[in-house]
Amino acid sequence: MSTALPTVPVLRSEWIKIRSLRGTFGALIAVFAATVGIQVLAAAAIGRAEAGSMGDDPLLGAFYGINFGQIAAFAFGASALSAEFHNGALRTSLTAVPNRTRFYLSKIAVVGVLAFVVGQVTGLLTFVLGQASMGRYALSLGDPGVLRAVFGSGVYLTLMALFAAGLTAVLRSAAVVLSVLIPFVVMVPFLIGQAAGGAAEFLPDQAGQLVMHLDSAGRLGPWSGLGVLALWALAAVAGGWTAVRRRDA
Repeated sequence: MSTALPTVPVLRSEWIKIRSLRGTFGALIAVFAATVGIQVLAAAAIGRAEAGSMGDDPLLGAFYGINFGQIAAFAFGASALSAEFHNGALRTSLTAVPNRTRFYLSKIAVVGVLAFVVGQVTGLLTFVLGQASMGRYALSLGDPGVLRAVFGSGVYLTLMALFAAGLTAVLRSAAVVLSVLIPFVVMVPFLIGQAAGGAAEFLPDQAGQLVMHLDSAGRLGPWSGLGVLALWALAAVAGGWTAVRRRDA
């Protein structure tokens, strides 16, 4: 008799874990609340002041709230994984699901699906509600690049959550991961800037946010930039998979 549970019950158990952990579920809701809320407030405060008040790129300005929502996405991905490393929870989980690959990939799949669903809703409402406050400077869903940016913004938030989840499996601490990732996306691009020969455009946030730009002047385009972010996330998830398989619980 196999000691491993089928995949569907494992997925369901991971969903129950996330739903029952207030901090993790709250971080998922915060992805939506922070992104949409800050976008609407910013657009209402300065959106009608003059053309370009939300930035030189009006399409990127329509997703200004993403800069705050990505922090919540980090918190969601990190807390979803870190709960397994407290008080011997991982040993209990692996007793129920001895197949470590199935356990880890089920958790990553649930994190990814939830982040994708919330991300898509967030991207759409961020644009629609934010532009409702822009008056004559508002963009519409039919303008060039808008639908790509709406879809891409949800994918961007999903990949950021998975990036944090994978790193947390490696480092086993949400606090450590957040203390690394938040400065990494907030400060590093400004610190290295052009000094690194344009390498900053390959950083996860800089590359991923190209999908929300109206035009791209660098070496990466909207989808290739998102592809670079996907590689960062894939590397983190693969590192987490290796760590979960090889380390003691």
